[in-house]
Amino acid sequence: VQLQASGGGLVQAGASLRLSCTASGLTFRLATMGWFRQFPGKEREFVASISRSGTTTNYVDSVKGRFTISRDNAKSTVFLQMNSLKPEDTAVYYCAVGQWGSTAQARSVNRYEYWGQGTQVTVSS
Repeated sequence: VQLQASGGGLVQAGASLRLSCTASGLTFRLATMGWFRQFPGKEREFVASISRSGTTTNYVDSVKGRFTISRDNAKSTVFLQMNSLKPEDTAVYYCAVGQWGSTAQARSVNRYEYWGQGTQVTVSS
Protein backbone atom coordinates (compact mmCIF):
# COMPACT_ATOMS: atom_id res chain seq x y z
CA VAL A 1 0.00 0.00 0.00
CA GLN A 2 1.26 3.44 -0.90
CA LEU A 3 -0.16 6.82 0.00
CA GLN A 4 0.98 9.98 -1.74
CA ALA A 5 0.01 13.21 -0.02
CA SER A 6 0.29 16.66 -1.51
CA GLY A 7 -1.07 20.19 -1.20
CA GLY A 8 0.79 21.54 1.79
CA GLY A 9 2.51 24.89 1.77
CA LEU A 10 3.08 28.24 3.43
CA VAL A 11 0.06 30.50 3.76
CA GLN A 12 -1.08 33.43 5.83
CA ALA A 13 -3.64 33.16 8.59
CA GLY A 14 -7.16 33.07 7.20
CA ALA A 15 -6.14 31.41 3.96
CA SER A 16 -7.17 28.01 2.64
CA LEU A 17 -5.35 24.90 1.53
CA ARG A 18 -6.56 21.62 0.09
CA LEU A 19 -4.61 18.49 0.88
CA SER A 20 -4.90 15.43 -1.32
CA CYS A 21 -3.84 11.86 -0.70
CA THR A 22 -3.93 9.24 -3.43
CA ALA A 23 -3.75 5.60 -2.48
CA SER A 24 -2.61 2.56 -4.39
CA GLY A 25 -2.26 -1.11 -3.62
CA LEU A 26 -5.57 -1.47 -1.84
CA THR A 27 -9.30 -1.52 -2.51
CA PHE A 28 -9.76 2.11 -1.61
CA ARG A 29 -13.56 2.06 -1.43
CA LEU A 30 -13.34 -0.49 1.41
CA ALA A 31 -11.03 1.62 3.57
CA THR A 32 -11.82 4.13 6.26
CA MET A 33 -9.47 7.06 5.72
CA GLY A 34 -8.09 9.58 8.13
CA TRP A 35 -5.96 12.69 8.39
CA PHE A 36 -3.61 13.28 11.29
CA ARG A 37 -1.12 15.99 12.10
CA GLN A 38 2.03 16.22 14.12
CA PHE A 39 3.38 19.33 15.82
CA PRO A 40 7.12 19.59 16.50
CA GLY A 41 8.03 17.53 19.51
CA LYS A 42 4.50 16.18 19.87
CA GLU A 43 2.80 12.90 19.08
CA ARG A 44 0.69 12.52 15.98
CA GLU A 45 -2.92 13.55 16.60
CA PHE A 46 -6.22 12.90 14.91
CA VAL A 47 -7.69 15.57 12.66
CA ALA A 48 -10.51 13.97 10.65
CA SER A 49 -11.78 10.69 9.30
CA ILE A 50 -14.27 9.53 6.72
CA SER A 51 -16.18 6.33 6.24
CA ARG A 52 -15.82 4.06 3.23
CA SER A 53 -18.83 5.51 1.49
CA GLY A 54 -18.05 9.06 2.51
CA THR A 55 -21.35 9.52 4.30
CA THR A 56 -19.89 9.68 7.81
CA THR A 57 -17.16 12.06 8.92
CA ASN A 58 -15.51 12.81 12.23
CA TYR A 59 -13.42 15.81 13.30
CA VAL A 60 -11.35 16.94 16.21
CA ASP A 61 -13.10 19.86 17.90
CA SER A 62 -10.39 22.38 17.01
CA VAL A 63 -11.06 22.07 13.25
CA LYS A 64 -14.83 21.65 13.20
CA GLY A 65 -16.44 24.19 10.92
CA ARG A 66 -13.10 25.00 9.24
CA PHE A 67 -11.88 21.69 7.79
CA THR A 68 -13.77 19.29 5.55
CA ILE A 69 -12.73 15.76 4.73
CA SER A 70 -14.02 14.14 1.55
CA ARG A 71 -13.13 11.31 -0.79
CA ASP A 72 -13.38 10.28 -4.41
CA ASN A 73 -13.43 6.51 -4.50
CA ALA A 74 -13.18 6.46 -8.28
CA LYS A 75 -9.82 8.23 -7.99
CA SER A 76 -8.69 6.51 -4.76
CA THR A 77 -8.16 9.93 -3.26
CA VAL A 78 -9.05 11.54 0.05
CA PHE A 79 -9.05 15.30 0.54
CA LEU A 80 -8.79 17.69 3.44
CA GLN A 81 -10.11 21.16 2.66
CA MET A 82 -8.72 23.55 5.25
CA ASN A 83 -10.28 26.99 5.51
CA SER A 84 -9.69 29.88 7.91
CA LEU A 85 -6.27 28.51 8.74
CA LYS A 86 -4.64 29.58 11.98
CA PRO A 87 -0.98 29.62 13.01
CA GLU A 88 -1.78 26.81 15.45
CA ASP A 89 -2.67 24.59 12.49
CA THR A 90 1.01 24.58 11.52
CA ALA A 91 2.10 20.94 11.45
CA VAL A 92 3.00 18.02 9.23
CA TYR A 93 -0.21 16.44 7.97
CA TYR A 94 -0.47 12.72 7.29
CA CYS A 95 -3.13 10.67 5.57
CA ALA A 96 -3.75 7.14 6.78
CA VAL A 97 -5.69 3.98 6.00
CA GLY A 98 -7.85 2.57 8.75
CA GLN A 99 -7.47 -1.02 9.83
CA TRP A 100 -9.84 -3.50 8.32
CA GLY A 101 -13.23 -3.15 9.95
CA SER A 102 -12.58 0.27 11.46
CA THR A 103 -15.12 3.03 11.15
CA ALA A 104 -14.95 6.80 10.90
CA GLN A 105 -15.16 6.85 14.70
CA ALA A 106 -11.58 5.61 14.86
CA ARG A 107 -9.38 8.41 16.21
CA SER A 108 -6.44 6.53 17.61
CA VAL A 109 -3.19 6.29 15.69
CA ASN A 110 -3.25 2.59 16.50
CA ARG A 111 -6.43 2.11 14.46
CA TYR A 112 -4.63 3.10 11.25
CA GLU A 113 -2.14 0.84 9.56
CA TYR A 114 -0.75 2.61 6.49
CA TRP A 115 0.57 6.14 6.40
CA GLY A 116 1.52 8.69 3.79
CA GLN A 117 4.82 10.54 3.86
CA GLY A 118 3.40 13.74 5.35
CA THR A 119 3.00 17.20 3.91
CA GLN A 120 4.04 20.38 5.72
CA VAL A 121 1.44 23.05 6.38
CA THR A 122 2.77 26.35 7.70
CA VAL A 123 0.45 29.20 8.61
CA SER A 124 2.00 32.58 9.32
CA SER A 125 0.36 35.22 11.47
